[in-house]
Amino acid sequence: MRRYVLVSYDISDPKRWRKVYKIVRGYGTHVQYSVFLCQLTDQDEAELKQLLLDVIHHSMDQVIFARLGTVQSNAAERNMTCIGRDFVPLDLKGLVF
Repeated sequence: MRRYVLVSYDISDPKRWRKVYKIVRGYGTHVQYSVFLCQLTDQDEAELKQLLLDVIHHSMDQVIFARLGTVQSNAAERNMTCIGRDFVPLDLKGLVF
């Protein structure tokens, strides 16, 4: 089963950034600077993560995988995994829009 996965990355070194860009470009559509929308099977996602694990600096770089739902159903799955730096959501309490 294929699902939509939003892959976003923050890479601190330009050489590593180019390598990550080239790897992810092979799996999805470039939608914003350092953001790709991919249609991945579980195996595709595992392969992509392994390729990236071999390139990134684990204490300085971050790659986020946000599963958005199956391609067939468009159901939203809110499972997010991260490799590299931990994902820390912004605390929106007290902010006025």
